[in-house]
Amino acid sequence: MRHVLAIDQGTTSTRAILFDEDARSVRVAQREFAQHYPQAGWVEHDAEDIWRDCLAVAREALDGVPPSQVAAIGIANQRETVVVWDRASGAPIHRAIVWQDRRTAETCAALKADGAEGIVTERTGLLLDPYFSATKAAWMLDSVPGARDRAERGELAFGTIDSFLLWRLTGGKVHATDVTNAGRTLLYDIRRQCWDEELCRLLRVPPAILPQVRDNSGLFGTTDPALLGASLPIAGMAGDQQAALFGQACFAPGMAKSTYGTGCFMLMNTGGEAPRSANRLLTTPAYRLDGHMTYALEGSIFVAGAAVKWLRDGLGVIAHASETHGLATQVDDSHGVVMVPAFAGLGAPYWDPDAKGAIYGLTLGATAAHLARAALESVAFQTMDLVEAMVRDSGALAAALRIDGGMAANDWLCQFLADMLGVAVEKPTNLETTALGAAFHAGLATGVWSGLDDLSRTWESAARFTPAMPSERRAGLAALWRDAVRRTLSQG
Repeated sequence: MRHVLAIDQGTTSTRAILFDEDARSVRVAQREFAQHYPQAGWVEHDAEDIWRDCLAVAREALDGVPPSQVAAIGIANQRETVVVWDRASGAPIHRAIVWQDRRTAETCAALKADGAEGIVTERTGLLLDPYFSATKAAWMLDSVPGARDRAERGELAFGTIDSFLLWRLTGGKVHATDVTNAGRTLLYDIRRQCWDEELCRLLRVPPAILPQVRDNSGLFGTTDPALLGASLPIAGMAGDQQAALFGQACFAPGMAKSTYGTGCFMLMNTGGEAPRSANRLLTTPAYRLDGHMTYALEGSIFVAGAAVKWLRDGLGVIAHASETHGLATQVDDSHGVVMVPAFAGLGAPYWDPDAKGAIYGLTLGATAAHLARAALESVAFQTMDLVEAMVRDSGALAAALRIDGGMAANDWLCQFLADMLGVAVEKPTNLETTALGAAFHAGLATGVWSGLDDLSRTWESAARFTPAMPSERRAGLAALWRDAVRRTLSQG
């Protein structure tokens, strides 16, 4: 029996999952790590914490498994989070700046005012927003003494988390990334499929620090034998949301998935075409196999599970995230309470980095149950916005939306999603689709699986939820949500 180890490096935790040839999870190890908030709107991670956790969970998942039974390692990672490190020592020059971080909002606003967003969107499929990597990297080079000069001399290396882990796992031998992570930096031309020198100049990131860009499936390098007891091939890498699309077997145009973790990210496969969104969605690489690119439309929601985490850690309304299911079902509705969880600004389709979280409709009759329900409902409302924008851009959506992530375990939320979206919602038997996608890429490169048809056969539905809410009620809830968003927008 051959196995594939997937390293799923997320925003709040790092997991290692060992999959067998039937795409079943046989070993899981996980560690949470610290979040750092040095100023309002700033979010940082200690890259050394991430590396230590990555190594620890990989060793735990592989404990007792002969190296001969491990065909490959695949990596999925939180996207846009930036690390800059010293090529000689491998030491980061600053804490990693996380995708949620908003410190470069003014930089992005100034670039927009200068008319730069047109060329950025045309070439990268993205918008000028502090969410993406390049302005974070430029801030780091400007803020760490001597860093910019060292970067120009090629002494430093830039990367998203995948690149940093690959560098460390290979003992500093490989500085590379894949198209899905490169495509989130604001520096990569997704149609010409190369780093763009003009964008590097515009965003002030020296090309000398950029990694090589490769297909998602293929040999990236081998691990230093001192780390995991053997030289194991690293044969797949993808940003977490594209990995989840791949793990959900969304291989045909029109197929879509939505992942519910810290944030929520919905991707729809558009095939070999890279559509230009008229509704402020992103155009992004979905995967590249054997040099052939597949694209996707993406809607990014910055806060989904993080709203539940705030109820737990910020307000103390709940002790465990799982309690929201019971609270939401205790009440018939949200009592008119609407939460707009703009704790890190609003993502697609609004793209308002200055928006702040708000709760509307509070009365003396509102309870913890109503707050919990409003938090869950906000996830469905935000997804509704994305679905409507995707339909306007593409004209159609597949008959069912495939969902995954931790919040997909909540059946009440799954049904409310189906009701608000007006389409069926399906969740797979294996909700760890991000890790599975990384494993699929690595397994394709090493012969564990023979092709996309082989991968599709492993996908199994655990539950299907169909719309059941009366159209009048759906319309009323949607109107309440849109009014709340209008009042929350910074220019509203």
